[in-house]
Amino acid sequence: MKYTTERNNWYLSKFAAFERSLNGESNSPVHALRRDAIQRFDKLGFPTNRHEEWRFTNIQPILKADLKPVLHPHPATVARSVVERLSFGTRYRLVFINGYYAENLSSVEGLPKGVRCGSLAETQNQNHDAIRDHLARYARYDDSTFTALNTAFLRDGAFIYVPDNTLLEEPIHLLFLTADADHSLISPRNLVVIGANSQVSIVESYESLTDRPYLTNIVTEIVLGEGSILEHDKLQDEGLQAFHVSSTHVYQKGKTSFTSNSIALGGSIARSNVNAVLDGTGCECTLNGLSLSSGTQLIDNHTSIDHAQPNCQSHELYKAILEGKSRGVFNGKIFVRQDAQKTDAKQTNKTLLLSDEAVIDTKPQLEIFADDVKCTHGATVGQLEPEQVFYLRTRGIDETAARDILTFAFASDVVRRVHVEPLRNQLESLIHDRLDAGRKLPQQD
Repeated sequence: MKYTTERNNWYLSKFAAFERSLNGESNSPVHALRRDAIQRFDKLGFPTNRHEEWRFTNIQPILKADLKPVLHPHPATVARSVVERLSFGTRYRLVFINGYYAENLSSVEGLPKGVRCGSLAETQNQNHDAIRDHLARYARYDDSTFTALNTAFLRDGAFIYVPDNTLLEEPIHLLFLTADADHSLISPRNLVVIGANSQVSIVESYESLTDRPYLTNIVTEIVLGEGSILEHDKLQDEGLQAFHVSSTHVYQKGKTSFTSNSIALGGSIARSNVNAVLDGTGCECTLNGLSLSSGTQLIDNHTSIDHAQPNCQSHELYKAILEGKSRGVFNGKIFVRQDAQKTDAKQTNKTLLLSDEAVIDTKPQLEIFADDVKCTHGATVGQLEPEQVFYLRTRGIDETAARDILTFAFASDVVRRVHVEPLRNQLESLIHDRLDAGRKLPQQD
């Protein structure tokens, strides 16, 4: 408790210094939100293993890192060739360095009329209606320390606004790069508002250009208007010294379709929260996830789907592949409220253990308060079947290649659900490389 109090005081002092640097902005509505969030953060404190939501994830390494919030754009320079390599040829891209928009590396020309795509900080200064109506409305920080901390140090991030009846045929790529960051707290905030009957694909990716420890603490809020369709693909491939905590909050109106494909490969400790509220009839929500960990990595996935209205469907498939002494966590919750009759919900979690020392803690949950529903959930944990390995070896394939084929087949069930073809191709290459690197990684005591 004493140590947690010291960490609270550390961030409170950083907030006080941040506030002194704001001048006139300290009187803005957004800063009133920051003040409220830092007060709530102080009351909550950091979670420990005694908190049910963090029972299997020890964040002490994050607390001991003495992280300094990045409060201003960093002068780090990133070569355009690096951006091109990591953006797999997307036409529309927003690039962020240490959480701040890099206009010179971004590309938003040719967007359909009425689409806004750029810096949250700049849009905030222009008093866009969507900021006033939606910012911090869905990502509540009442009981979330990391969301409160993100809100307290909210400065910049991505803002995407798509008006009604708009089709974007190409995806928008949000590329978050960390460069020259040493023991830094990076707090991007994204707001995505999709108008009625519009269709969009968004790719969100995180990459390290440094081998120093830092924390990316990100919050993304997504609002879907009536009849809209969104595919949201997230790739987290940060360095093995990095920490990553993300919270994605989705609010769906009637007859909307939301698909999330979350791929986690990097980070020393990586926690991903995806929360969806289906607040209109005829909604469909699909959450897919894949994590690959090796060495001593810990990758934690928490999901929540709230069926608030009748005649909605949700489908969830999360898979994990664990090597070495790595650990995985999955906690998936499906809520069906009393009025949400005719709900159809299915949740599946599958884990493949490639070593005897890898550990998974899985907890699928259903909370149902309606009586006319069809809901299922399940979890499986296992290793590669010796019979399948033997079969491939009888076809002239050596054991290592046979194991890789079977492991990749396990992963591809999620990867093939990504409809953005350049991203899907890159994921396949990354997974092959990661499986190869995992075998060669030295084990630590």
